[in-house]
Amino acid sequence: MATDQPGDPDRTAALAMYRAYAATLPAPPLEEPAVERFGDGAALADELIGLVLAGTKRATAALVVDFLDDGQPLPRIGGHWVACDGSGAPRCVLRTTELRLGPLRSVDEAFAWDEGEDDRTRESWLREHERYFRRTLPARGRAWSDDLEVVFERFRVVWPPEVAG
Repeated sequence: MATDQPGDPDRTAALAMYRAYAATLPAPPLEEPAVERFGDGAALADELIGLVLAGTKRATAALVVDFLDDGQPLPRIGGHWVACDGSGAPRCVLRTTELRLGPLRSVDEAFAWDEGEDDRTRESWLREHERYFRRTLPARGRAWSDDLEVVFERFRVVWPPEVAG
């Protein structure tokens, strides 16, 4: 399946959004947030950020090897990231509230529901995430394995105020 090419995240606009959020805090974080988007194409990024902004999606999953291959640290509880849409425009600031590492099959019903995708069941979550990882791994020179470690991340939207909650 071919994917549409997403725009590069607009780091300047994303950091401006993050600074607006940080200015509202009594003790602004010292960290510089990650600037990312969901998925591997513009349409998927738009679909998933739409679920976040609607309040449906409050979790995400990624492979540990994706972070390693990109030279990025793993998320941390309390850490922030700016989520962009498919064009690369920042849409919201997220704060990580929970993390767990484990194999794909260790996902539970509650996490599948919180991720907010498809019919929100564990069965569809497993099917769609394995399909996604099998599709994206070859571009990284990697092959699917049931033993690959997954980062299960829950988050909350903290900015902008009209979608924070």
